[in-house]
Order: sequence, then structure tokens, then C-alpha cells
Amino acid sequence: MCRVEVPVSQITSPAAASAPSASPGQAREVPGGPDRRQRKKRRTRDDLVQAALALFEAKGYDRTAVHEITEAVDVSERTFFRYFASKEDLVLSFVRDGMTAFAEALAARPPQEEPLTATRGAFQISLRHLVGGTAGDVPSYLSVIRLIDSTPTLLAAHLRYIHEREDEVVRVLAQREGVDPAIDRRPRLLAAMIGALVFLANRDWQAGDNQEPEAMAAAFDGYADEIASALSGHWTAAR
Repeated sequence: MCRVEVPVSQITSPAAASAPSASPGQAREVPGGPDRRQRKKRRTRDDLVQAALALFEAKGYDRTAVHEITEAVDVSERTFFRYFASKEDLVLSFVRDGMTAFAEALAARPPQEEPLTATRGAFQISLRHLVGGTAGDVPSYLSVIRLIDSTPTLLAAHLRYIHEREDEVVRVLAQREGVDPAIDRRPRLLAAMIGALVFLANRDWQAGDNQEPEAMAAAFDGYADEIASALSGHWTAAR
């Protein structure tokens, strides 16, 4: 069996590797306090994700065992299962984080914004959250998207999860507009359109030369700009 060594020093994300130091006016952190423990837990989680992605790329998702991921990070398998239920759960954590960030950002958008405007703004915020706001995290996001697209079991799980979580977006949209989603079709229709826009933007982004987060956001906006013209009038008319 071929073993792939993945040094943790090469895979720890910049966000996990650095912690802000307290300024003179701030209280000093108590050694072993909750903030330090939370940072340590987050760093371990990030190390597991990055090690898994490196191994999936080197060996393939199906041929990578959980114990190989934990060996790369030098933690026990019990530690792995404190963070993730399975390899599939680890990969889909990116999807969960993205949908959670989107729903929260959508709920926080100014109430005077129209639904489509609010969803576009929320997507920009959730995208920055997902890639950590820095280009250094973009390869991980792209790696996950490509892994999901190329692995039938992950793709099925991804689509199932998106379908199950769509109700949360529907609820936020309906609540913002003061309508009942049980009798008003518009929240569910817009939620479905958002999913289609994300899919199309992801496809264009992966195929393009510019793989910065801004390019993904621009692709999303480009498709959103075409919604009205796609739904009304003949397409042969002069643009």
C-alpha cells in the first residue's frame, strides 16, 4: 500500500497558523482559557481538512482511509470523529459552512432591499466567508468543488444536502418579505434560482483562468443580470 506523507507544517491554513496578539490595553489571555482552547480546536479541524484534501488529491477519495488522515496530522481517529462523522461529512463541511453563511447573511441584509438584490449581496458575503477572504484559501475551495463533481457518492450527497437545506433559505426569504411560503411560490422559486446561479457561476469559475474569489462573484452577478432578459421578450432582439 502506498503511503502519502503530508507534513502538517505545509498544510496548516494561514488563518489557523496565526493568532492575534493582545494589545497593551487588552486583558491578557489566561493560559488554557476558553479562547485558547477554541483556537486549538479550530486549528486541529483545519489541519484535518487540509490533510484530507491533500490525500484525496494524491491517492483519490475512495482509496484514502481515515487513519491516513489522522496519521498525517498526528492525532487519533477518535479526535477525527469528534469533528466529522465520516470522510463524506468532512468534504460536505464546506457546503454546510457556505449555506449557513449565506442564510445568515441573507437574514441580515437591509429590509428595504428587494429579494434578488438581497440574495446577491448575501452571496458576496458568504463567498468571502467560505474562502476566508484571502486567495490562500481558494485552492481548498476549488479542490472541494472539483472533488465533489468527480466523485458520484459525494455529488449525490451534495445534491441531497442542498435540497434538504433549501427550506432554510425559503424561510428567510419569506420572512423578509412577510409572505407565507406554504401558499406563496415566490420564495421557493427564488431559492431554486439561487442554486442554479451558484452552479453556473461555479462551472464558469472553474473553467476560467482567473480563480480569485472576485471572478466567482462576477460570474454569479453576470448570470443574475440576465434573469430578466431570459424570462421576458425574444432573445433575438437587439441587446
